[in-house]
Amino acid sequence: MKLPSEVPVMVLPNATLFPQALLPLYIFEPRYRQMLLESLHSNRLLSVAMQKPGRTRETPSPIAGLGLIRVSVGHKDGTSHLILQGLARVQLAETVRYKPYRIQRIRPLESPPCNDVVVDALLAKVRELLEERVTLGIPLPFLELPKSQPVDAPPAFSPKDIFEYLDKLNDPEQITDWVSSQVLRGPVEQQTILETVHLEARLKHLIHFLMAEITRQRKDKKR
Repeated sequence: MKLPSEVPVMVLPNATLFPQALLPLYIFEPRYRQMLLESLHSNRLLSVAMQKPGRTRETPSPIAGLGLIRVSVGHKDGTSHLILQGLARVQLAETVRYKPYRIQRIRPLESPPCNDVVVDALLAKVRELLEERVTLGIPLPFLELPKSQPVDAPPAFSPKDIFEYLDKLNDPEQITDWVSSQVLRGPVEQQTILETVHLEARLKHLIHFLMAEITRQRKDKKR
């Protein structure tokens, strides 16, 4: 799919859109209602950027997710519920316009070549940590299995289902981003993963975050 050179940008607190992941959104602001309407009549693409922490003015993080509107349900009051499917990491460049909603130029980001042996070892560690989470009683809050279930009614999955699905995936980037989007609860952690383009570094961040969560859980059990 050929990506456009500029797209509408939604700047939201604590929201991260990963490639391949599904992000449900509730649209109620007038400017974003207009953005949605015009996007639906265009290429259905828009970008979601996290608001930079500590900024009072609207300031998007420089790395964002580009998504395709898969589902949009409008309501009588003019609001809408929609589901975005992430397509790519993008770097936000110059702003084309600010009103009625922000439009910025984008540059797609691709992971540079990496060592397959190292990546396989890191992925094995991620799986080991996910299994340890289950052993400690930390639920796997996976919301959906991408491309395998209807997006409007995702069922619950057992840990066995999740691990069997992960074993069938052969794209290390997809595995890393999907696990990050579903397991990591902290917005800062998710944004860190999104902004890390190099796959090996991304996996190391993910492992660090999973180990920190497991350490906290162990300490809580001892109290």
